[in-house]
Amino acid sequence: MKLHNIFLFISICIFGCKAPDDKELSREEKRDAILKQINAPAISTTVLQLTDFGAKGDSISNNKPAFDKAMQASKAKGGAKIVVPAGIYLVNGPIHFVDNTTLELQKGAKLIFGTNAKDYLPVVPTSWEGTFIHNYSPLIYAYQVKNVAIIGDGTIDGNGKDGFSKWYDLQKPSQQLSRKMNHDGTPLKERIFGEGHYLRPHLIQFYDCKNILIEGVTIANSPFWSVHFLKSENITARKVKFNAFNKNNDGFDPEYSKNILIEDVEFNNADDNVAIKAGRDHEGRKTAISSENIIIRNCRFKGLHGVVIGSEMSAGVQNVFVENCTYGGYCKRGIYLKSNPDRGGFIKDIYVNNVEFGAVEDGVFITSFYHGEGKGFATAIENIFIENLKFKSASHAGLVIQGYPDKKVKNVYFTNMKIDFCATAVSLTNTENIVFNDVVIGQEVKIPSAVK
Repeated sequence: MKLHNIFLFISICIFGCKAPDDKELSREEKRDAILKQINAPAISTTVLQLTDFGAKGDSISNNKPAFDKAMQASKAKGGAKIVVPAGIYLVNGPIHFVDNTTLELQKGAKLIFGTNAKDYLPVVPTSWEGTFIHNYSPLIYAYQVKNVAIIGDGTIDGNGKDGFSKWYDLQKPSQQLSRKMNHDGTPLKERIFGEGHYLRPHLIQFYDCKNILIEGVTIANSPFWSVHFLKSENITARKVKFNAFNKNNDGFDPEYSKNILIEDVEFNNADDNVAIKAGRDHEGRKTAISSENIIIRNCRFKGLHGVVIGSEMSAGVQNVFVENCTYGGYCKRGIYLKSNPDRGGFIKDIYVNNVEFGAVEDGVFITSFYHGEGKGFATAIENIFIENLKFKSASHAGLVIQGYPDKKVKNVYFTNMKIDFCATAVSLTNTENIVFNDVVIGQEVKIPSAVK
């Protein structure tokens, strides 16, 4: 054998051969490796009382100046915990976070945001349904900051029903314009959506942030999505309660974000409880930052859908774990993966284990044809592992998978799954390698009857 061929053979064995003792990591090992990367930020020992900055919890006084002063004081000190005591605090305008700052809402404290849209100007960098724009400020906004937290037993009320939510019926022209700018690649500096437009702001948004904690608070009455994690990482959200019933009142929306733990959350939302996203269409594919390493555990679902991936997911979603969750009420769908041929990207390595729902319309719904539209950019959906999933009933369908003719949904594994009652048990189209192990839909068939 010639010398260069010997070196080639050795290289192939070193880099291309799998060692006999190498093995695929288990679900638990993959999950635990992700958990090691997620650490809640430390809470500052420097304490600032909001009332020392002129705040009054009388439901009448405007506390926007007090929050601005407290944030600036925190910045000057290199970080602090801003404590809001019991009371009802009207805030006419956004709260903008600074580095190393915790906002603690003590028991009986409630923030209510004003409804004058002009108070949320000037416009700030943000995103709307998967497209980057400049728009009215989110009501609580953290942009390019680190080590921030919202904690306590108090309530954040977006006052959406009496404010921005009324824009829902007016938003279509601006919504379509934002999507056109996305497809056309319009420079971000030209995407200005402020006065004269009707795109509702988020209640809470963390944009390009690191080391985030949300714990204990109740989030209510959002004007749009409740909590949006955008291009952010190392996020812990636990023991949060939602009471958000306006249009598009999702609970948590991670987008272009990674290393996220959502646990012990009590959902009660008019829309998706958790909706994992990764940008829309042209812009999402160009941005190419996948949402990944997301763990959702010990939660109670209630609202439109339990856990959703998409439909804005063009940069891809991977490594999602949904574990040990149950339900607090009705959900239209339990697990919902949705894309269409405008999106592209991928959805892969999704693990659902030990989750239970009550009555739903659809149990598991995976579709490449969301809204029945789109062309040119089919999504790769594969490696979905669903184990120990139960439903009391599914009034429409138990398991639905709709692939794309040229890009089938493949490698979906259902193990130990039970649906007590449903209308249509299984509907599979454009699929490949869908595996069932111990799946019972409807009444389990026991010993066959004998001839009499």
